[in-house]
Amino acid sequence: MNRTTLSLIAGTAALAAVTSVAALTTPDAASGADSGTAAARRPVERTTLLCPAPSSSDLAETTYTSFTPVTQGAESGGKAELRATGGQSGGGKKARKPVLTPKAPGTPATGDVSGADAPALIGTAEGKYAPGWTVQETTEVAAGTGRGLQGVNCTSADTEFWFPGASTATDRTDYVHLTNPDDSAAVVDIELYGKDGALQTTAGEDITVPPHSSEPILLSTLTGEKQDAVTVHVNVRSGRLGAAVQALDDKLGGDWLAASTDPSGSLVLPGIPKDATSVRLVAFTPGDADADLKVRLASSSGTITPAGNETLHVKAGMTSAVDLGDLTRGEAGSLVLTPTGQSVPVVAAVRVVRGKGTKQETAFIPATAPVGARATVAHNSAKGTTLSLTAPSAAAKVRVTVSAGSEGGGAATQTYTVRSGTTQDVTLPSLAGVKGTYALTVETVSGGPVYAARTLSVTGSDVTGFTIQTLPDDRGMVAVPEAQEDLSVLQ
Repeated sequence: MNRTTLSLIAGTAALAAVTSVAALTTPDAASGADSGTAAARRPVERTTLLCPAPSSSDLAETTYTSFTPVTQGAESGGKAELRATGGQSGGGKKARKPVLTPKAPGTPATGDVSGADAPALIGTAEGKYAPGWTVQETTEVAAGTGRGLQGVNCTSADTEFWFPGASTATDRTDYVHLTNPDDSAAVVDIELYGKDGALQTTAGEDITVPPHSSEPILLSTLTGEKQDAVTVHVNVRSGRLGAAVQALDDKLGGDWLAASTDPSGSLVLPGIPKDATSVRLVAFTPGDADADLKVRLASSSGTITPAGNETLHVKAGMTSAVDLGDLTRGEAGSLVLTPTGQSVPVVAAVRVVRGKGTKQETAFIPATAPVGARATVAHNSAKGTTLSLTAPSAAAKVRVTVSAGSEGGGAATQTYTVRSGTTQDVTLPSLAGVKGTYALTVETVSGGPVYAARTLSVTGSDVTGFTIQTLPDDRGMVAVPEAQEDLSVLQ
């Protein structure tokens, strides 16, 4: 069952109170409308997000930023909070002081932690705080393996995740973090796939994650094979989990690798920075058939085909990787992968490197779902934020809102048109008066599907750290079938 299906089930369950009211409402017979076949879109009433433990470095400085966009039709009450798990390797639900507690939708809330002992977090938002709730975990590491800026959007629990772009090479230290929000233990299998197929693992099956806890698992402890490009498959056999891969390099810094969108014949990887010095594409197909993909770059001036890398052949069950070099050449860009013939589902991600020599830093962009009705990213700064919008198949109009600041200021909104087949780094609406960090909300107004990514940069003493997060639909609204009274069920 894919993430979208599970989210709809969870959202519908969260709206039980709303649907109960609808079931007791007698339709207007004079209207002739069949209310039983109609569906209304209502705000979700409860959202759970999971944040992995940020770092094992004593030099780590982490900020959590929470934001809920104002949603019409949402409840008037509610609350949201982030609390520590019961322990990194032990179960048990402990009542701890929240890391942060938002005061109102429309305004970001922040919380800070330091050092290597910061735990994973479980967040819950209810009522007016639930629709579109977004939490960003941002960590600065001054030195050592993975130094630089690391960022990840806290995610919902699910039962399956794909992470193309991980590694078991000697210069990489990659962990898959598994967080269990529920009252019962979860059982998970972790499968690794390299260039020749499945890697032999010694401890990847029947991994138990206790209730309300998080487990960071070092990939190199699962297999003795050293490979630069590995696809990680997390398959939850019992329960549900949040999952993310922390990829740390000895020389190239590091970042979080978020899960690729569900396997699909066509994929979009948005927001490759215009000054990227190296771009590496990693793809995997989980099925029994090989995939042949057309590789295109949607740049600010139009769609181009990378010379020498016009297509990518992905063998069934094997991870394929290709170095695309300084692909963007001074223009913002997004990779668009489409089948050359038969459509075969694939997953994909890119590793992006900026800087040169000893001042290089790394971030990852997974294939992602479109913005849809609305998407949000928190923790943006006045000087270090770049928002990229991509319309791969048809022109689109989008509305971008800069929220109030976490320390004051008002919101601002602007509408943009993105030409078909292009990527645009937009000039954000006025930030005058915004104090502290702010959130960005992107809404599709008209036209074709839009994909988005946010690059956040911080200039340090040695390197410019950066991290990239994609903006898929926040699923803050769910379709609820209209119902009518039927007393025959009582007979």
